[in-house]
Formats: sequence, structure tokens, C-alpha cells
Amino acid sequence: MIGIPSYHAMAAMAVTVAMFVAFARGRMSIEIISLLTIAVIAVGLYFFPLDGAQPTDGIALAFSGFGHYALITICALMILGRGLVVTGALEPAARFLERIFKFNLQIGLLFSLVLAFVLSMFVNNTPVLVLLIPIFVTLAARGAMPASKTLMPLNAASLIGGLATTIGTSTNILVVSIAVDLGMPMMGVFHFTPIVLAAALVALPYIWLVMPKMLDDNRVEQVHEARKFFTRLRVTENSLLNGRELSQIASRLPAGIEFHDVKPGLFRPGQRIKVSGTHEAIEEVIQVMRGEAAPSWVLERINRAHNETGEDIQVVEMTVTADSRLISRTLPTSGIADLYGVAVVGIHRPETLIGQKDQYSDVGDIRMREGDVLLVMGLQHDLESFANGDSLLMLEGRRELPRRSKAWLAAGIMGGTVALASVGLLPIAIASLAGAILMFLTGCVKFDRVGRALSAQVIVLVAASIAIGRIILESGAAAWLGELLAVGLIYLSPAAVLAAIMLFVTLLTNFASNATAATVGTPIAFAVAAQLGLPPEPLVLAVLFGCNLSYATPIAYQTNMLIMSEGSYDFGDYVKTGVPLVLIMVTVLSAGLAITYSL
Repeated sequence: MIGIPSYHAMAAMAVTVAMFVAFARGRMSIEIISLLTIAVIAVGLYFFPLDGAQPTDGIALAFSGFGHYALITICALMILGRGLVVTGALEPAARFLERIFKFNLQIGLLFSLVLAFVLSMFVNNTPVLVLLIPIFVTLAARGAMPASKTLMPLNAASLIGGLATTIGTSTNILVVSIAVDLGMPMMGVFHFTPIVLAAALVALPYIWLVMPKMLDDNRVEQVHEARKFFTRLRVTENSLLNGRELSQIASRLPAGIEFHDVKPGLFRPGQRIKVSGTHEAIEEVIQVMRGEAAPSWVLERINRAHNETGEDIQVVEMTVTADSRLISRTLPTSGIADLYGVAVVGIHRPETLIGQKDQYSDVGDIRMREGDVLLVMGLQHDLESFANGDSLLMLEGRRELPRRSKAWLAAGIMGGTVALASVGLLPIAIASLAGAILMFLTGCVKFDRVGRALSAQVIVLVAASIAIGRIILESGAAAWLGELLAVGLIYLSPAAVLAAIMLFVTLLTNFASNATAATVGTPIAFAVAAQLGLPPEPLVLAVLFGCNLSYATPIAYQTNMLIMSEGSYDFGDYVKTGVPLVLIMVTVLSAGLAITYSL
């Protein structure tokens, strides 16, 4: 006969349910709900300590998440991802995937899902996602599918891939090791891979075709992104344009770039080509085509100042005001480069239609007017001097150019981090922390910019989820739920027993942690097997599978939290896309276990 849970266990379950309901309703921000959860646990355990504990022990439990290795790991991984983005290290991979997405969006997404799945079979899925997230954020900025529609499916594919082998996730290793300690033979790396592959084939159409449609396009459209700038791109000796026709390089041009009045024949060094596109597209075409949109001497002056000072080169949008001396002047007669050491790489004129002779017959001959928007490159101090000196209004379209000289260094740091964690030489926490420190020491990530890499929402959510996991375990709530499950399983068929155990462990892993689910679920599987006269192995595998079905909440697994800020997801996105996937996987995996073990 199962007993009544303790008051602490009932309170722990009540707090967990309340947190879930608050997240699902969405009336308060995730940060506020997370902090309130931590506060409730801290105050509750201070006045009503756990058996044998001191009031201060409860405070330590509630706030332990802020010093937990999982939070340190997630923050370090965010910094590593930031280093790859700001140095442009992922641009070649992003361009390769961009070509696939240009050919067909659905094929591009399918290729990416299969890639994430296969990599996660052999490499811990956390570093796999860390590598893929900034690539797909970059792709979204270049006009491919928005990150909100790709990151959730990618995360699901990597989680299923990690489920396919005993080395795919640390949770798999934990479950297998506990099972071996309890007397079960050691499993090989691919012991249960066929069952997972069958489930993956069933789940793939949902992840690939349905899940993206369930997610909103969470990109925030900025006014500056709609502006079309015109520039003159000069062909250099080492430019990809040199010796080629436009048709030969058309497939490599960024989305939104247009060439105007191009004469038939090959491009030659020194030739100037009229080009138009958005702020981002202009930067991209300059970098990809290795052309110049300003005089060589001023570009060399900017790069020299960048190398001497270590300051980042920025590209800023500035509006010409009524008091500016630039009005009625052209770029060659303005003396901007001589006076300020900055380069104007594009001009946008809102009130004049594209193609009118007075504006775009030759960009260098445009006489500037009030309201024109200039795209200006330089160091921050010089840009501010230009804006103040010539009465220009700096807009919000400020972008820092990638520090490409450090791209290989950042890629090497990330590669070393992934390699050390993947082969087991170092725990992922130590490897990622060392990698983040190297990013700072080498200047790939500026320490004063680290706030841009970290998400406060993710930090407090991780801390709250760790506190919930500990109170669920230490209050006895998890053990009581397991006993309740064992009593009810007597009346079910073997296949239903497998499904019930898997669902129970899935519930634990989505609201507590994978480790809690593995620690509680594995002994329960052995006890149930003995009680029902079933072989323990399929029940242990049901636990292992359930521990990895962490799709339904952002607190279920660290990669769920990593994609949360980049994809601009809320709690409801995880629930509406994750619950159907959980049901699909539980159904197919349970059937696979029942067939494989003839239950």
C-alpha cells in the first residue's frame, strides 16, 4: 500500500505545477516566474527545513543553480558561439548551407536535420547545437528561413540523434552505468540504434514539415533593413569579379543585391559597377566579391587604425540633416575621407524613386540632400566626429564588422573544445569554460561585450530549473511518484508498461532534470521488471528513452535553453511543438521495444 507523500514532497510538486502553469499562461515574463520560484523555495525551506537540514541549507539549495556547473557550461557555450559569430568563422559554412537553402528551403532544412542527427549520434549533442545555432542565426539574417523556424527542429533532431547510441548523451551513459551496477550486462554503442532509427523515420516528417509551420516568425523587422543603398563597387586584382561575367558569379551574390547597367563582357580591375542592396547585403557583397566600395587609401587607413588600436570597425547609418554642410555636395567634393578618416560605402534617398536620373545615373555625382541616409564605415571615434562635425543623425543600423583576422583562431578554439568534450578527455563544463577563457584572452570576444553573448532570461531559468530538480528529488516527491507508478503498472500489458514508464520518466525529465529522471527511473524499472516477471532490459531502455524525450519545456535540457533566446521562443512554443513529438516518440519507441523483445 502506497503511503501519503510528505508535506515537503506535496509542496515540491505544487511549486512545480504552479511554475508550469505560470509559464504556460504567459502573463508574466520567464525571468520573473523563475525568480519567484527560487524565492518560494528559499523562503519555504528556511521556515520549514527538510528533515535533518538547517534553515540555511534550504537557502543554499534554492540558489545553488547560480553556481551549478550546468549554468557555467551554458554561459561558456554562449560565449563560444558569440566568438564564432563576431569573427566571421562560420561564414563559409553558412554560405554553403545558404546555397542549399537557395536551391530549395525544404531540402536545405532536411539536409540540416539529418546532419544534426548524425553528428549527435557520435558527438555530445550540446556542442553540435553550439556549432549549428550561430550558423542558422547567420542564415536567417541573410534571408533564409527565420531562426525561430529552424532552431527548434534542429534541437529535436540532435536530441533524437543523441538518443541513438549509448555515447550520444551523458544521460545515456548514466542510465547504462546504473543498470550495470544493478546487474544488467553492458550494452554496446549501437545496442538499441535500430529502434531509435525507426522512431526517427516516423518523427522526421513532423520535425521537418509540421514543426516549422507551428512556430511563428519571431524576427523583429527593423526600419533600416528595408532601406536600399546604392554604391559603386570597384573591381580589384584579387576580386572574384575579375575576369568573370555577371552570369558566372550570380549564384554567389547575397540575397537582395542588384547590379545595374552592367555592360556585356568580362569585369576588369579598376572597373566600377553600380550596385544596390540592403545594409547587410552591401557589406556581404563587398566581403564575398572582395571588391571595394570606397577609395583604397581610406580603407587602408581605417584598417591600420583598427590594427593599432584594436577597436572594431563599424558600419553605421547616418541621416543628413538640414544644417549639414554636405547638402548639395557630392561625395568626391565633400572631403569626408580626408577630414574624418571614414568611408561612405552607400547612399539611400527615401523620397526619390530608384532609377531616376538625378539620383542614380552615377553614385559619385549625387548631390546630397536633407534626409539622405549614408552608410559609413570607420572606427567609433571617427564616426562620432563625422556625425558631430557635419550635423548628421546616427541611426540604429549600427553593425560591427567581423574580426576576420581571428576567424581561424576562434574556429580552432571551438574545434578543440568540441573535440576534448566529444572524446571524453574533459567534461563539457571544463572544456567549454577553458574555451570561453581562450576567446577572451585571444581577443576573439571582447570582455566588455560579453553581455551581448549571455541571456539573462536563460540564466535565471537554468537556476530555477536546477532548484526545482533538487527539491523534487530531496523532498521525496520523485520517489513517491515512482512508487505510485509501480502500483498501477500491475494491471497493464507489457507494451503499455513500457509506454507508462517512458511517459513517467519523460515527465520527470521535462520538469526536473535528466539526471533526476535517470537516477529515479532506472531502479524503478528493475523493481517493476521483478514484480511483473519481465526482462529488465526493455524497461531500462524505456527509462533511457524517456530521459531523452526532453522537448516539451525549455527547462528540460540545456540545449532547449540555448536556443530559447536565439529563436525568441516562449514557453508555449516548447509545449505546442514538443508534446506531439513526445507522443510520437513514446508510441513508436514502445512499439519497437515490444516487438524487439517479443513482449
